[in-house]
Amino acid sequence: MKKLLAMLLALTMVLSMAACGGNDVPETTASVAASTEAVEAPTDPADEVLYAELKSLANKEYGTDYVSLYSEFGKQTTVDQVIEDEENGNAYIEIDGVLYTLGLDFLSRAMVYNTSVPEGGEWETEDDVYATWWRLYIQRWNNLLPEVPLYSNEYYDLYNAQIKGVEEFPTNPYWSPSDALIDWTSEKEDGSIIIGNSTDLSGKFRYAIFGGTTPGAADLDVQDLTRGLETVSTTKEGGYVWNSTVVKEHTEVDNEDGSRTYTITIYDDLKMSDGSPVTVKNYLVHPMVFSSVVGAQAAGKDHMACLRYVGFEGFSAYDGTNAGQTTESGATITKELTGLRMIDDYTFSVTVAAEHLPYFYAMTYGGFYADDVALWIGDCDIKDDGNGVYFTDEFYAKNGDSYVMAEHVTDAAWNADTTYPYSGPYVVESYDEADKSAVLKINPEFKGNYEGTKPSIETVVYKKIVTETQMADFTSGGLDVISGITGGDETNEAIATADASNGAYVYTHYSRAGYGKLGFRADFGPVQFTEVRQAIAYCMDRAQFAKDFTGGYGGVVDGPYYTGSWMYKAAVEDGMILNAYATSVDSAIAVLEEGGWIYNAEGGEYTDGVRYKKIPAAEMSDNDKTYQSKDGAYKTVQVGEDYYMPLVLNWYGTTDNPFTDLLMTGFMNNENLATAGFVIQNTVGEFNPMLDELYQAPIYGYYSGTPLYSCFNFATGFTSAAYDYSYNLTIDPAEYDNYSLYYIKDLADAYWLK
Repeated sequence: MKKLLAMLLALTMVLSMAACGGNDVPETTASVAASTEAVEAPTDPADEVLYAELKSLANKEYGTDYVSLYSEFGKQTTVDQVIEDEENGNAYIEIDGVLYTLGLDFLSRAMVYNTSVPEGGEWETEDDVYATWWRLYIQRWNNLLPEVPLYSNEYYDLYNAQIKGVEEFPTNPYWSPSDALIDWTSEKEDGSIIIGNSTDLSGKFRYAIFGGTTPGAADLDVQDLTRGLETVSTTKEGGYVWNSTVVKEHTEVDNEDGSRTYTITIYDDLKMSDGSPVTVKNYLVHPMVFSSVVGAQAAGKDHMACLRYVGFEGFSAYDGTNAGQTTESGATITKELTGLRMIDDYTFSVTVAAEHLPYFYAMTYGGFYADDVALWIGDCDIKDDGNGVYFTDEFYAKNGDSYVMAEHVTDAAWNADTTYPYSGPYVVESYDEADKSAVLKINPEFKGNYEGTKPSIETVVYKKIVTETQMADFTSGGLDVISGITGGDETNEAIATADASNGAYVYTHYSRAGYGKLGFRADFGPVQFTEVRQAIAYCMDRAQFAKDFTGGYGGVVDGPYYTGSWMYKAAVEDGMILNAYATSVDSAIAVLEEGGWIYNAEGGEYTDGVRYKKIPAAEMSDNDKTYQSKDGAYKTVQVGEDYYMPLVLNWYGTTDNPFTDLLMTGFMNNENLATAGFVIQNTVGEFNPMLDELYQAPIYGYYSGTPLYSCFNFATGFTSAAYDYSYNLTIDPAEYDNYSLYYIKDLADAYWLK
C-alpha cells in the first residue's frame, strides 16, 4: 500500500471539491478509463495530481448518471494498489492519473471480498489483508461520522445465585445470556429462569428482522432461543464452526466459472419440537421465501436472503407467470433457484456466485437454520427437478394485485405460539402482548448445540423491565437475570446489591462490544451533510458524557469497533488515524462555515440565531424541500432559484431511558450547539414508534407518514462473529432501502458516467 504525504497534497494543483463537507482532501473531476494499475505517489511537488470530484447524488439516476466505484473497479483492486494519506487516513486508488477516494461502500466490500494476499507485499495472510481494509474503513467512517458514539461501557450481568453455571459458563460480547443459559441449571423450586430486557418484545419471534433493517434486541433473543439446528454455529469465542451435532458431512468445491459449491449432509435423526422429522426442506424454505416476490410483498421490502447464490436474480423476479423473460440487467427469470439443490431428503447443496468470492467469512455461505416448512408456505411445497429448487405454483397465486401467500408469510413472522413447531432449545408457550412477556418451555426433541449440549432449565420467562424499578423487581424474585447493566448509578447499585446479599446474588462483567450513540437518518435534512455531523460531535463533550453515564465504568470510542477485537489491535499497531473530535465550538463553527452554513433565512449573511445552507434546486429532494422543525417555526425556504435549509434537528428519544435523560442536557440543551447556530427540538416516545420514524415506514404501524426526525438515540453492538458491513453502505437504490445501515450515501462511492 502506497503512502501519500499530506505535505505533498498541499503543494499539488487541485480544484475545489464540490458537495462535500468535512476534512476530505479537495478533489476534482477528470476523464477516466478502466485502468486500475497502481502508481507510486508523485514524488515531484511540481507534479499535478487530480482528485475525482465528490458531487451531489440528488436527482441523479443510478446506472445512467453514475454507478458505484466498487462495481466499476472494486473486484480487481488489491490492497497493495491503495494509496493512503498519512495525515487524514483517506485511501485512494489511481485510475489514469486521477485519484479516487475510497468510500464507505467500497471499503466495506473490499474488507471482506478483496482479501487475497498480493504477491511480494507486506501482507502474509488473509487476516493481514482484512485488517488493513478494516483500518481504512474505520478511518473513513471516523471522517464521515454516520453516527456519534457517546459511551462504551462495561456490562454487568446480575444473577440470582440459584442459577448455577454462570461463573463456569460466563457471558461475553459474543455470548449473551440467551446463548449461555443452555449450559446453566436452575435450583429454583419450579426450575425456571426469569430474564429481563428493557427493550419491548413485539412478538416478532420467528424472524426478528422481518420488514426492517435492525431487529429488536428482545425479539432477537427469543428467536435465538427457539431457532436452532444450524449447519454453521457461532462459538463462545466469536468464531465459526461446522455444527457437528447437525452436519454429518460437508464438502466444498471451487468450480471452473469461479463459483463455489457447498454440499451438506445432515443427520437423519433431527426433529422439530413436535417430533416431525427435519429434512433439507426445513433448511431451504426460509431463504427461498425471503428471496421471492411473495416474501418481499409480505415484508414490504426484499430481504434478499439468497443474494449471494447463483440464480438469485432470476428467481427473485419470478412472479408465477413471467418465466423466460429477462430482468433489467439481462438475467433470465426462472422459477428455479439454480444455486440451491435438493439432492435427497438429507443432502442439499448451495452454489455461491463467483462475484461474491473470495469472501473472508466464506464458511457462513453454508450456514442455514431449520424452520418449519408449513410455517412459511402452508400447504405449498418445495421441489427440485434437477435445475434447482422451486415452489409449487400455488405459492404465487394472487387475489388481485396481492399474493395470497403474502398474508400467510406476514402471519408467520408474527406467530408467537406453538401453532407451528420450533427447532431450537425452547418453544414459545405463550406471549402476553399487554405486559410484553413471553414464556418459553424446553424443547424435548432438541438434539443439542454445536457442543452437543442440551438445556436443563425447564422454563424461561422473558419479560420487559424498566430500568428505574429493575432492582426492586430482582430482589423481590421477579427477575433472575438482569443483563447488560450499564450507567454509573445502575452499576453501583447492582454491585452493592450482590455484595450485601450474603451469596444470594452474583455478578459477572465484561467490556461492551458496542456503544450508546446519537444515530442519524442521514439522507435528508441537515444531518445528510458531513460537516453537520462533525459539528455535533465537536459541540458535545463526549468524554464527560461517557463518564457521567457510565459512572466511570466505561469510556468513549471514535468508531464502530470493539477494542478487544483482534483487528482493532492490529489497526492500532499499524498506526490507525482517528479524529477524537475534542470539544470545541470553534471547530464546530469552522466545519459548518466550510460546508456552507453561512446564511440566514433570507439568504443574507449569517450573524446569529439559526444558520442556513444554500442548496441549488437541482440538488433538492422532495423531503428536503419540505424539511422543517417539529414546531414548524423553521422551514426550508426558497429564495430565487435556490433553497435555504435551516440548521434544525428533530430528535426522537425513547422513554424510561437514562440515556435519553442525559441527552436532554448533553444534546437538546447544549449551549455549544446553540452557539454554533443549531436548534434542537424533540419528542420522547416508545422504542418501536422510534424505529418506524427511523425507517420512515410503518413496520410496527406507527409511522407518521411525513419524514420529520433525523436524530435518534439507541445503541449498537459488534457482537457478530463476522464483522461484515458490505451492502450496508451502498449507494445503489436497488439495495439501499433494504440494506442501508445509517441511510448514508458516501459521495466518494459514486463513479460518474457523464
